[in-house]
Amino acid sequence: MSTAPAVLPVAPVLPRPKLVVWFLATLVAVHLLALTAFTPYVFAWWGIPLVLVGNFIFGSMGINLGYHRMLTHKAATFPTFLERLWVLCGVCSLEGSPLWWVCVHRIHHQHSDDSGDPHTPRESFFWGHMQWIYTADPRQRSLSTFEKYIPDLMTDPFLRWLHRGNKWILVYVAHALLIAAAGFGLGFLIEDTTEAAVQLGTQVFVWGVLVRTVYVWHITWLVNSAAHRWGYRSYQTSDRSRNNAVVALLTNGEGWHNNHHATPRACSQGHRWWEVDLTFTAVRALQLVGLAWDVVPVKVPKHIAGKKEETGRGGDKETADKTGTP
Repeated sequence: MSTAPAVLPVAPVLPRPKLVVWFLATLVAVHLLALTAFTPYVFAWWGIPLVLVGNFIFGSMGINLGYHRMLTHKAATFPTFLERLWVLCGVCSLEGSPLWWVCVHRIHHQHSDDSGDPHTPRESFFWGHMQWIYTADPRQRSLSTFEKYIPDLMTDPFLRWLHRGNKWILVYVAHALLIAAAGFGLGFLIEDTTEAAVQLGTQVFVWGVLVRTVYVWHITWLVNSAAHRWGYRSYQTSDRSRNNAVVALLTNGEGWHNNHHATPRACSQGHRWWEVDLTFTAVRALQLVGLAWDVVPVKVPKHIAGKKEETGRGGDKETADKTGTP
């Protein structure tokens, strides 16, 4: 009498996340090209301060102030020409259209570290850091989501123009070409040979555009990943946000993330004298000369203001209202 072999249960096939191929390819290409900065032909010590200056212009004033504090949280108001400038600086960091960026960030605040959070690092640091960016999420692109979370921005013709047809990408390309042109122009102005002029132009382009873009990418993403895993907590917000001094240093103030989740609309993210926030320092300077107003002060909700901890969770869930406005 023969015995039939046991049939092993078939493991369920989990759906693979759909990749946004064109953006993944862009990420890989920019990273690979940026690595040429460390070849003998392109490397220059002055490239490091060039990256840091570029980070302040395009990262701090563009992403931190323009995309995040100004558009997402309405933390301060500026003259129209400065508002447009901060937005364009943010676009030149190649982190998506302003409308999409703000929409995703408001979803993050409503569902911070819950299942609806677009980039929580609870399950995977890499997911929270960058994998979510090139993974398709239909809700982030739907008109109904935009209408729910960013109705206040949908009526802005400038922001709609940047979003429609991905014109923000053209702005990034245009700024990259301008920086390259400036570098080559400077090279032919101050160098004695064509070879030296071309080398200088190449160095300016690689360090001032490619390396700076990659640097701003990763320090911005560290706020989503590292600042939701490591650091200290001054307030018992219901998510896992942390104040991370290293991230704060790299981002000129965005790393005081637990402070930010405790009072999202506050323009300053440093709540203690030693929590330096250079982005807010720039806002204060503009305020002193009349170029910024309605700067939202730090006002922590009572239910978490008196509860401080170094680790752990607690408190009520911080949410955006049903219109998506913070």
